Order: sequence, then C-alpha cells, then structure tokens
Amino acid sequence: MTDKYDLIVIGGGPSGYVGAIRAAQLGISVACVDDWLDGQGKPALGGTCLNAGCIPSKVLLESSELYHRARAEFAEHGIMVNEARLDIDAMQGRKSRIVRQLTTGINALLRANGVAAVAGRGRLLAGRQVEVAPHEGEPHVLRAEHVVLAAGSRPVELPIAPFDGESIVDSEGALQFDQPPPRLGVIGGGVIGLELGSVWNRLGSKVTILEAMDRFLFMADSQVAREAQRQFKRQGLDTRLGARVDSVRHVNGHVEVRFSDREGDHHISVDKLVVAVGRAPATQGLIDDSAGVALTERGQVQVDGQCRTSADGVWAIGDLVRGPMLAHKGSEEGMMVAEIIAGRSAEVNYEAIPSVIYTSPEIAWVGRTEDQLQESGQPYKVGSFNMAANGRAKAMAQAAGLAKFISDPDTDAILGVHIVGPMAGELIQEAVLAMEFEASTEDLQRTVHGHPTLCEALHEAALSVDKRAIHAINR
Repeated sequence: MTDKYDLIVIGGGPSGYVGAIRAAQLGISVACVDDWLDGQGKPALGGTCLNAGCIPSKVLLESSELYHRARAEFAEHGIMVNEARLDIDAMQGRKSRIVRQLTTGINALLRANGVAAVAGRGRLLAGRQVEVAPHEGEPHVLRAEHVVLAAGSRPVELPIAPFDGESIVDSEGALQFDQPPPRLGVIGGGVIGLELGSVWNRLGSKVTILEAMDRFLFMADSQVAREAQRQFKRQGLDTRLGARVDSVRHVNGHVEVRFSDREGDHHISVDKLVVAVGRAPATQGLIDDSAGVALTERGQVQVDGQCRTSADGVWAIGDLVRGPMLAHKGSEEGMMVAEIIAGRSAEVNYEAIPSVIYTSPEIAWVGRTEDQLQESGQPYKVGSFNMAANGRAKAMAQAAGLAKFISDPDTDAILGVHIVGPMAGELIQEAVLAMEFEASTEDLQRTVHGHPTLCEALHEAALSVDKRAIHAINR
C-alpha cells in the first residue's frame, strides 16, 4: 500500500464511500479510512447508517409492521391467522444478515473501483497528512493533495442519563434488544425516537415518549404533524410534549424517570430507556489543532457552499457540516466534492432535499412548511387531499393521512410538499424531481398519474391548490 494519494477520505459512511467511489471513477487515486468494527470485531464499511442506523432500523420497522398487521389487520383482508408468534432472534438475525450483505457490498464496490480501504482511526494533521491508528499495530501517516472529512456523527448523551449499554441505551442499543421491554421509555420525540418507539410498540412494549418541545415534530409542517400525532396515539404511543426530564436513576432493577410539564411533576418507571435527543458531529480526535480547520460554535466543521474548509485542500461533508443530518444529503455532497476536485462543475440543491420518517404512516416532506411561510410573510397558496379518498390506499387498508401542496401564487413555483400516509418516502420523490427541474404546480397538475395509485393523492393535492381537485370538495 502506498502512503501518497490524490485524495484521502476519512469516514466510510454514505458521505465518505460515495465520494471516494465517484472520485476514483474520475481517475483520482483514493484511500478511504474508516474505523468501524462489526459485532465480530471485523472492519465494516457503511458508517452508522448501514451498521447501526438507517438500514437496521428500517429492517426492524418492516418486520415489526408485518407482525402488527398479522395480528391486528389481516382479518380485515379475510386472512385468518390463528396465532402470530414472535421470534425476536430470527428477526434480529435477518437484520444482521442484511447489514452484513450491504457492508460487504460496499467493500466490494471500493475494491472494484480501485479505492484503497484502510481500517483504522483517521486523524487530520497539518499539510493534508492523515495519521491512521489501526486496530492492531502502530500508527502510520498517509499524505494527499486533498482530504475529505466524512466522519459522521454520534448520539448525544445526556449527563443525567449516561449510557450504560444495558438499561439506558442510545439508538444503536435500542436496535439490539433480545426481547421487547415490557415498558420502554424514549427521551426525544424526533425521527429516531419515533421510529424506535414504533418498532417496540408494535412488538408489544408499552412505550412512553418524552419530548421537550411543546409541539409534536416541530420540524415538519404543523398540519401533517397533527395528523401523524393522531395516528400514533391510536396505535398506543404515549407521547408527552413539553416534557423536561429532571432526573434518571436506577430503582429496584428498573429506570425511574422524573420529568415536568405544564401539568406539573411526573415520573415513570421503565425497563429500558432510549436516549434519542439528537446527534453531534464526530469531530473528537478527528482534527489536530495544527491542521487549521475551523469549527462553528455548534461544533460543526465550518465550510462554504461547496464544502471547502478553512484549510487549503481540506473538505468536509455529511453530518460534520451544516444542514440536515441525512445520509442522502451527505452522499450528494460527497459526489459534488469529488467532481470539483476532478475539475468539474457541481453543486447540491439544498432546497430540494427530502426528509422521511419511516413510521406507519410514513411522514415525508421537501421544501418549506406552511408555518415557515407564515413566519416569513411570503404569500402562498395551499391545497391538500386526504388519503381516505384514495382508492389504492383504501385497498391497502392504509388510508390514514394526507398530501399537502404549497405553491407561490404569482409564479406557480412549488414551495413545499408534505405527506403523511402509506409509502410517503417513495411518493415524495415525485415532488423532489419536480422542484429540481423547477416545474410549476400546473406542470404536475397536467402530468398523467396512473390509476389506481397512491401518487394520485399528490396529483389531487396539486389540483386542490387551484380548487380543481376532482375527488375532494374544493374549499
């Protein structure tokens, strides 16, 4: 292995490995340094997303939803299941196999594209040097013309509820329970908290979610958030808003959580507690002071619009930098940086990055919310359509939710699209594509949608903006 490359990428997650592969495709010599180890102590590419986040959580979300539907919904379809039995070992085994297949696949992709995969902890030194501390052996130094920092993020730990890996766990620990906890507490009602709470609620846990914000899913459109909250309440998720956690302690083999809200002081006793209050950039030990890379007040790596840092030839992408902590956002930044390093023109359209919450119903959005537009004073027109009137959703027995379309009244530009309902994460891509190509609301109104399909709900919502909806009463 050489010690000199055109590009060294520190981090093998969706930001890093994608950027490394694209750079290699463009004729750049690349090394990708990553320190993740799997459960057997072997190097595993893919970062948090593939090993302990996006992928394993979606596997368990799918499995738990099938279990729930078999017990509670199949009879409505005329399918009688005498007894649905839960085999958590088999479920967890399937999750591990899928993770292993994908991480092994990434290693094969790096190898096929000529990227050198280097196992160990990478640290940026001055002069675009990278010190690699391997899991075994002595540290060594690699050199490059360019370095991309793509180390991702880590779970935020609360001082009053430190992780013990047993009773108080982070999101990774919550994916590894060997049985559904009878009582599960979740601190944090954001994307991660809702997804993990949904998994174990479906599998039989009594779940209580404590959210510090007074509004459910504050980052989402308020109309969509209210509908989602209503559906989750029907499923048995107990969400306490405006809940400030005051103390967490172990009592007689359980975890006691004391919190306060507008109604006063409360406490709950749970068997397991998941702390999901957000993630922080994984910059600890990543950058030597001599490297000249500036951080923001929030601990993120400071970058410009094309992900250049304050140090010449050093870039940063993904969860390390500003913007939403989303795997697909980081991947696009990795692609952009690779193109720029190769002398090409590239950019990321940060106005058209979709967000998805993979609960049931799913929640997805792109662009601005109605709340943001009201606060800014920007004029807008809005239309919505209830999934209850969609034939395909009714056939699937998943007709909860709505699609919402927001447009500019003067230019007809699409300002935002918000969906809560079945397959919302797939449906939102039509809106993302429309916004990327600067389609107008009328363009989408005139687009022929197959029937019966879920995407007809988005079509009707677009029509509703101009009071042209066919399968709903225009108001």
